[in-house]
Amino acid sequence: MTPIEIGLVSVVAIVALIYLGVYIPIALGVVSFVAIWLMRDNVDLSFALLKVAIGDSAMESTFATIPLFTFMGLIVSKAGLGADIYSVMNQGFRRVTGGIGMATVGANAVFAAVTGSSIASASVFSKMSVPEMLSFDYRPRFAVGVVAGSSVLGMIIPPSAMLIIYSFVAEQSVGEMFLAGVVPGLMLAVAFVAAIWVMGRLTPGFVGGRVVEDDTLMPWSEIAEKTLPILLLIVVVLGGIYTGWTTPVEAGAAGSLLGIIIAAVRRRINLKSFWETVIETGHITATILFLITTASMYARMLGIAGLPNELSSFLAANGLSFMWIMVLYVVLMLFLGTILDTASIILIVVPLFLPLIEPMGLSLVWFGIVSVVAAEIGLLTPPLGLSCFVIKATLDDDRIKLKDVFLGALPFAFVMLLVLILLTMFPGLSLAILN
Repeated sequence: MTPIEIGLVSVVAIVALIYLGVYIPIALGVVSFVAIWLMRDNVDLSFALLKVAIGDSAMESTFATIPLFTFMGLIVSKAGLGADIYSVMNQGFRRVTGGIGMATVGANAVFAAVTGSSIASASVFSKMSVPEMLSFDYRPRFAVGVVAGSSVLGMIIPPSAMLIIYSFVAEQSVGEMFLAGVVPGLMLAVAFVAAIWVMGRLTPGFVGGRVVEDDTLMPWSEIAEKTLPILLLIVVVLGGIYTGWTTPVEAGAAGSLLGIIIAAVRRRINLKSFWETVIETGHITATILFLITTASMYARMLGIAGLPNELSSFLAANGLSFMWIMVLYVVLMLFLGTILDTASIILIVVPLFLPLIEPMGLSLVWFGIVSVVAAEIGLLTPPLGLSCFVIKATLDDDRIKLKDVFLGALPFAFVMLLVLILLTMFPGLSLAILN
């Protein structure tokens, strides 16, 4: 077999193994290792490249952002800031049809700015928002759909683990990726709120619900008490990166320290829960760094096989324009989103298309935003739709089936697709803060 043929078989094998349930880093690492061995008939080269992959990934100081932002997200969750911001948003939207759903989107957007995890958002707001919406007669499908849809904001609004992973694959600045994610993240949040308003007017049978009649206003002192801590965290983390006062690593450290102080002042943490948070951070960090290391091995295997160059030659020979290349890319991402998780899609597909995008003089930061949003739609689509599974498992309510979660999330997946088209057609939207 030629190197090209071995490379193609390897990519198919990785996708198949992941779909069959093999641990993602194992699938990436083992297949890449064996493929390089077969292509060069030299097992020593495979071991040498594995050593280089470890040195270029897990040993890089840039990836200290991973444990720091992971720890900050976990400690903020324990401090109860998600529940606080939700209650404030609920107060603001209480008199609007679909208002509790809009409050969920708003709270998710703010919560995402300090956690960076769609799964954490799905878990937290499933427990708070869904019971609240059901108590006001909202339709179960709409209730779980809102939580599923808005949970994806955690992967695009910085700090985001997916943006960190992409920055490694494309060799881009983590700080620039974070700043580029702000405008698209806010666009998604506004689009979700607008979609809920439209659904409330055009499809009231799908939304259901009733307006909250309680005239009791939350005192300004209580609003300040509940919002200032999370706003302070956002200013410290994103403000520090934006102004250049701190690097992403330093911002993560400052945010983690501030998160500990907030949790301690609120008496939401003790030594036992602090230690549990540290251990959980270690588990998550080890998983991500293992994934990044094997992804580095995979990228080297693609380079040796010559697959990116072969793909570039194929597309050039067929005279495909930039727009058609992007259509092909997005369709491939959406298709894989139905069977693979976001990280797998980014690690498998992005290295194939980067050599096509870079010679065109296009921003790889913009390309990263498009990639993450496209892959994130997969969190809402069957059969894998990870956010939907998390919501179903968290609720543990026999009245709500997994089918209801997927159907409820469908309108929000469509909204994401519309925003993705805008981001693809107008790269300046992703680069607004950087310019």
